[in-house]
Amino acid sequence: MRLGYSTNSIGDIPPLASLPLLADLGYSSLAITLDHTLLNPFSAGLAAECARWREQLKRHGMACVIETGARHLLDTQRKHEPTLVSADPDQRLRRVEFLQRAIDIAVELRADCVSLWAGIGRDAAGEETFWHRLKESLAAVVAHASARGVVLGFEPEPGMFIDTLARHGELVERMGRPAPLQLTVDIGHLECMGEWPLTERIRDVLPQICNVHLEDMRACRHEHLPLGRGDIDLRAVLGVLQAGGYAGGIHIELPRQAHAWLDTARQSAEKLLPLVRG
Repeated sequence: MRLGYSTNSIGDIPPLASLPLLADLGYSSLAITLDHTLLNPFSAGLAAECARWREQLKRHGMACVIETGARHLLDTQRKHEPTLVSADPDQRLRRVEFLQRAIDIAVELRADCVSLWAGIGRDAAGEETFWHRLKESLAAVVAHASARGVVLGFEPEPGMFIDTLARHGELVERMGRPAPLQLTVDIGHLECMGEWPLTERIRDVLPQICNVHLEDMRACRHEHLPLGRGDIDLRAVLGVLQAGGYAGGIHIELPRQAHAWLDTARQSAEKLLPLVRG
């Protein structure tokens, strides 16, 4: 396993400047959230920025994954909109096109995967209508990922249409089990959603996991907490991942600590490196 950090949890400095600092702390993977000022897929200077990131990742021995959860990249007023389940088909297409561009960036950076989610069902449509929207939109994303040789880590997210491991499993079945469609698992979200015992739930889905987000969390409360301040048994969780052969990134995701990101990164590394390396 590789200890990783998320750019959405880095404040005060350009994320590219964080690479040597993180590498010195023992981090070897980065979860890069595409945003207005960070590898914006719609930027005219994207090719040059990708080249800079590719060179610096290599220089500092960093793997990466591409995250697509920026709050206001596609809509400056509505958080996380539009999504794969939005009512307007043109808006769903905007999300699809964004995800396809994210896949292209993943190719440029040799990323382990592209992480994505379904979105919130905000209108009064029925369950099957939401499934239809999601399947239709996601099919185009999966096809592009397959053509470009990129893995997709689909993340169950509290409050969204796909919010649990069971719902993720249903999605995979409804999609016909396409090879690129795998799983981003957020350990805190499992705790938040009551997916207990965590070790058993993780063990059940181990073959599908391509990306891990990590923070502490209290039972049934969606609040990202620094490690050691919640209810998660970190040693047990990482032990299951390691025993199961998971070799990808374990990415710390603590956006509310971005103002103190370096201290948070240092403290997290002190807690996790013995477990990741052990």
